[in-house]
This record gives sequence, C-alpha cells and structure tokens, in this order.
Amino acid sequence: MEEKLKIVTNEEIKNLIYTIRGKQVMLDSDVTLLYHYETKNINKAMKRNIERFPEDFCFQLTYEEVENLRFQFGTLNKKINNGKVTRKYLPYVYTEQGISMLAGILKNDISIQVSINIIRAFIEMRKFIFSNDQIFERLTKVEYKMI
Repeated sequence: MEEKLKIVTNEEIKNLIYTIRGKQVMLDSDVTLLYHYETKNINKAMKRNIERFPEDFCFQLTYEEVENLRFQFGTLNKKINNGKVTRKYLPYVYTEQGISMLAGILKNDISIQVSINIIRAFIEMRKFIFSNDQIFERLTKVEYKMI
C-alpha cells in the first residue's frame, strides 16, 4: 500500500530555519523529517560525500550552540542524565547549499520536491531579512540603550 506523504508548506519549513554562526541553517533532525529519512542516514550520506559539504554547507554544532538553541526555541529532544543533556552525537546543520547537495545524493521519490520547497523557504527568509534590515538595526539599537 502506498503511503500518503504530507505536503509541507513554505511557512512550516521557514519555522525550521535558524540563524547559527551568521548562517541560516536547518537541523539534521528537521531535514530528516522533511526527507523521510532517519537522522543517522542523512548524516552518513553526507559523510560518504564529505567533499560536497564544505564548512559553509554543513557543520556540526558545539555543545554551547545546542544549549543556546534549546534555551531559545525549545528545540532538540533531550534526555537528561545526571543533569547533563545527552545525545550520542552533536547535531549537524545544513545551509541552503548543503540542502541542495543533499538532494543530489538522496535517492527517494520526494527528495527533489522537498529540496525545491526548502530552497524556496530559504530564499523567502533572505528576502524578509533584507527587506526588514533597517527595522532590525533599530531594534538592536533600542536593545543596547535598554541594557
């Protein structure tokens, strides 16, 4: 029996895009949900094709970045072991270019359409940030004055 795949909207995808190290990225676990793969398989595919994934396409988060994401957005499922958050490996994040590279190496029926939707969401986010740059600058100045 054919499984019905859920169509993910650009708005839903945009909610999965974070800014880390000054780059817009998606967590490996979010990418895997969209592509209908397991996280370990996405990351294995990336590592098997590591020459396609320079640091500006994909990078592994630090413990501090993981904690910052968890604190800010409540992301990343966590298991607590003696007060420490445990995950076997630190998550990877993929930029728009990394997502595009993944589309070329993943072999399932939905990867092309999902990649197109993800890249469109990245483009919309970039346009939003660019068009609202002055507002963000003013907010930053107000925050500094408040501090």
